[in-house]
Amino acid sequence: MYKVIGAPATRAFRVMWMLEELGQPYEVIPVKPASKEARDYNPSGKVPALVDGEETLTDSVAIMQYLADKHGGLTAPAGTPQRARQDAMLFWLIDEFDAILWAAAKHSFVFPEDMRVPIIKDSLKAEFLRASTVLANRLDGPFLMGDEITVPDLLAVHCINWSIGAKFPKVDERLGSWAAELRKRDAFKAVRAQTSS
Repeated sequence: MYKVIGAPATRAFRVMWMLEELGQPYEVIPVKPASKEARDYNPSGKVPALVDGEETLTDSVAIMQYLADKHGGLTAPAGTPQRARQDAMLFWLIDEFDAILWAAAKHSFVFPEDMRVPIIKDSLKAEFLRASTVLANRLDGPFLMGDEITVPDLLAVHCINWSIGAKFPKVDERLGSWAAELRKRDAFKAVRAQTSS
């Protein structure tokens, strides 16, 4: 059984969602970022980490792709043009969605107060909104990569949810409706239920 290190209110949600989609059993070890417990699994103190037998893996997106590859689901096969396109979308989401949200978080509560520059959040919100419109214009089918759900879908929806919690402007209506549909998936709802229990 996998162990997911980190609370569902963090990027651990993505990993839990992936495991639910793949039908893999797991337990959550709820630790806070930057805590001693988190550093026991990841020297940076970031969560999530994933314990798979003797191995401990870090970085939510790397973990998601590892799980997809290992279990043969939610991914195009490695070494194919489809996988290269999927990876390109994944890296774009990390740069244009995740990194922007993380920068806003750092200037809201992560950095010590004397290092925060609150005014930067306005430009980050505008940049996220621009990127969400770009992504909305790329939607062509039920999922980002076509007819089947893949890792980028989970990452994008998690980031859209994060943007709502961070009080970013509402994303493009097409993108918002698309994300709402993915939130109806049983796997997503299973993780959401754990956050409210």
